Amino acid sequence: MTGKTRGVAIIGHPVSHSLSPQMHQAAFDALELDYCYLPFDLFPKDLKKGVLALKLLGFRGFNVTVPHKTKIVPLLDQISREASLIGAVNTVLIEKGKLKGFNTDGPGFIESLKREWHYSVHKKHVVILGAGGAAKAVAAQICLEKAASLGIVNRTVSKGEMLKKQLQKSFPSIKIAAFPSKGEALKDFIRQSDLLINATSLGLHPGDPSPCPPDYFFKGLKVVDLIYNPPMTAFLRGAGKKGCQTLNGLSMLLYQGALAFKIWTGEMPPVRLMAGTLR
Repeated sequence: MTGKTRGVAIIGHPVSHSLSPQMHQAAFDALELDYCYLPFDLFPKDLKKGVLALKLLGFRGFNVTVPHKTKIVPLLDQISREASLIGAVNTVLIEKGKLKGFNTDGPGFIESLKREWHYSVHKKHVVILGAGGAAKAVAAQICLEKAASLGIVNRTVSKGEMLKKQLQKSFPSIKIAAFPSKGEALKDFIRQSDLLINATSLGLHPGDPSPCPPDYFFKGLKVVDLIYNPPMTAFLRGAGKKGCQTLNGLSMLLYQGALAFKIWTGEMPPVRLMAGTLR
């Protein structure tokens, strides 16, 4: 590192599980870009001070992970159309003293399905567990891809209803429903669906239970957990036992990261190298 080294970071709580530093640093080094990627565990109460610190220290930008993706929006000077629709940001560019927010989670998720399964959500019936920042990004992108229907599941039903109303305004032709985290209505909806996604934080910590009862899974259902570390969660184990095709969030991390890399540097990263580093 020198006085000219550009800093890039990831902020969240926790961030110890993140593989973004290794992935991005490998890409910076391969392209001989003088960048350094650092993880910062930032408590929610310190978000405003932390963001100001990164700006004052001359960072080029940073990634944003749970639980800051929605709460950071009011702290930014500009946000992209996609991020505005979602109400959540996962990538920030600091340019000429301005904080510009983007969201690469949704496109990264769709790209991961294409690359790993040659799969499209177009005209499919999809259920997403969660209504936080990552869930909003993925749900909005699923609507942009013109899915047939979308079920939003959240323990706090009012949060799911809010996301439903937000999306329904922009996508009136898509059937969108909100459900509590358990119940026969949800079970029946999942049974008629093609794809089930966990976008909650349940699974990040050892001993976390699955956010979905085991009898909700069925053979033929595709199941994705946005969590990638650990690579196998209780949610994915439960789905696998029922014969579901499963995928963790590692591929999504790769493709959303590639988009963030281009925002910061203006260059396309070596995706194969990034994938190899993650594996």
